[in-house]
Amino acid sequence: MSTVTLRVAAVMIASIMVFVTIGVNAAAITFNTALPVAKGAFVIREQLMVRRFKNDLSPMDRDLNVNALISVLGYGINAKFALFAAVPYFDKSLDLTAMSQQFTRSTRGVGDSKLFARYTFLQHDERSKTFRIAGFGGFKAPTGNDNKIDRLGRLPLTLQSGSGAWDYFAGIVMTYQTLDYQIDSQLSYSQKGTTNNFRAGNEARADISFQYRLSPQQLSSDTHSFLYCVLEANLINLNNNRLLVNNNAINDANSGGTTLYLTPGIQYVTMKYILEAAVQVPVIQNLNGSALATDYIFTTGFRVNF
Repeated sequence: MSTVTLRVAAVMIASIMVFVTIGVNAAAITFNTALPVAKGAFVIREQLMVRRFKNDLSPMDRDLNVNALISVLGYGINAKFALFAAVPYFDKSLDLTAMSQQFTRSTRGVGDSKLFARYTFLQHDERSKTFRIAGFGGFKAPTGNDNKIDRLGRLPLTLQSGSGAWDYFAGIVMTYQTLDYQIDSQLSYSQKGTTNNFRAGNEARADISFQYRLSPQQLSSDTHSFLYCVLEANLINLNNNRLLVNNNAINDANSGGTTLYLTPGIQYVTMKYILEAAVQVPVIQNLNGSALATDYIFTTGFRVNF
């Protein structure tokens, strides 16, 4: 075999090795992907989210801040089937100014937990690229406290750590991955449950993510880390919240609406872990009534495979 042929073969093998490395780690930041979790392997993800709201339409000055630390554990049953659990911890505060009086209401605690499964039902692999489609579904259990009170009485639901209701969700996710870039997209729907004569609005969303490798520009067998720029878009539609009064459902006219986020981000990827950060900026917010609008959502975190 000639020297040139050996070199070409070595480059191809290195490319395939790099591709496997990327396949283990690369992912969208604000939603799920269709890339597998290896059989018997675990994925741990810690994500810090800082969400700030703005108050443009209400006569009352409201300043709502929500910080969340979300812990996710994934386990690969086999090459196509994986299970996930997500548990958030919330720190929420609401500063109010009404009739020249100012006061603050706040809460901290574990939120509602999500359990879901993902199954890859379409997979097409070629050299240095893969295309996968997976379906997922699960439920959100009311593990958070929804009855916290302060000196002013029971906290509003937006400040509670939990919702008190069982929610169910399902969706489909697609991933197309090459050595240079990756595209992920998702469609999902969440059916909200009822508790204390209240039901939050159902949620429908569509997401897309594009990740492009910035460094290194040339791949080799010595390549062990990668730097990606990320651009995502998140379209989220929320129905009105509903109140049950004398067995009649009444829509809350100051809730729900449609928001489109544009999300730039960055990822640092290695064979075992990934570091990431992104900022969701609302470019369109068509909300109902005086519903609180989002100013921005900052997300950062890491993932570890073992």
